Amino acid sequence: MKYQTEQKDDILYIRMEGDLIASSDTQQMIDDVDGGKPLVSLLCAVDLSNVRYMDSSGMGVLVSLLTKFRNRGGELVLIKPSDHIRKLLIVTKLNAIFTIAENDDFAAQFLKESIY
Repeated sequence: MKYQTEQKDDILYIRMEGDLIASSDTQQMIDDVDGGKPLVSLLCAVDLSNVRYMDSSGMGVLVSLLTKFRNRGGELVLIKPSDHIRKLLIVTKLNAIFTIAENDDFAAQFLKESIY
């Protein structure tokens, strides 16, 4: 899996590509987001539009990120997950804890309203 991070308007965007499975890349991403230094933002949008496949460890990564932001009083939203990932979220009932946005604009609007 590849990922890029971008800070824009007080929101940390994490854009993932490939397969969201257990790997050194996923651990590196979590370390980069947490890394022992304070997060620049309390808000995070995870773009899953280019993620082809996700297994249980990938779900764990998403839950871990959500927990990190919520523990700091922030929020996280998923952007445009594929049908495969949406089905996994429903089957595992994680759709009850994640907010799904169809694009960056909706994600930004939801996140800003969630803390103000």
